[in-house]
Amino acid sequence: MSVLIVIPARYASTRYPGKPLVPLTGATGVAQTLIERSWRAACEVNGVDRVVVATDDNRIRAASEAFGAEVVMTSEACGNGTERCAEAHEALGGGYEIVVNLQGDAPLTPAWFIEGLVDGLRAAPDAQIATPVLRCDGATLTGFLDDRKAGRVGGTTAVFGASGQALYFSKEVIPYANATYSADADTPVFHHVGVYAYRPDALAAYPGWPVGPLETLEGLEQLRFLENGRHVLCVEVEARGRQFWELNNPEDVPKIEQMMAQMGLR
Repeated sequence: MSVLIVIPARYASTRYPGKPLVPLTGATGVAQTLIERSWRAACEVNGVDRVVVATDDNRIRAASEAFGAEVVMTSEACGNGTERCAEAHEALGGGYEIVVNLQGDAPLTPAWFIEGLVDGLRAAPDAQIATPVLRCDGATLTGFLDDRKAGRVGGTTAVFGASGQALYFSKEVIPYANATYSADADTPVFHHVGVYAYRPDALAAYPGWPVGPLETLEGLEQLRFLENGRHVLCVEVEARGRQFWELNNPEDVPKIEQMMAQMGLR
């Protein structure tokens, strides 16, 4: 199955304008922009036929082309990364059997997350979209809860059935867990990793659906698939000692830089 990775990136983020061009300093003291680090993470994935950056902003285009990325220009009307991926896939002439959305704010995404995601979608013929989930340890769960208490949007959580079919995604911490966990203990909460693999028919249908009430309330694009009855598969992945965090707020920059230093990521 041919695989395309699209990295959607926009400059006019409500919470963090210019986020794709924010520099992140790695373990060796070298600074690279968020979009470059996301692109380099995509290029490390095995079994991928093509990687492109999809944007509507010439500043992001210029920066991306400067470090060697292929860029597809998309409309300013795209409401989220999934809509931008759909437009990019169409602009490239379609034809890919799986389209991966590696959002441009997740530079710490390990290659095996995406490889496992693609394998999971291939093995589940009834699923039309797949997305990875990572079981939270006590330290990660505490970080999520602290963010919510402080009024910050931290990680997204997911709940799913025995077969892996998604039931719901939320920026709140779900399910409710009335317990105290040590830093390295497993918890019943799963961190939703903001990566998606789509079958092309589901991706093409997405922009034509109206934005539903759940997507509006949560601000989570994947809920549009659930609101329209599509089978979303949650694929559990393993950290293998890697730390993972998305860049959602300016406060996340030092946190991610600290993680890169601890993991030795240049």
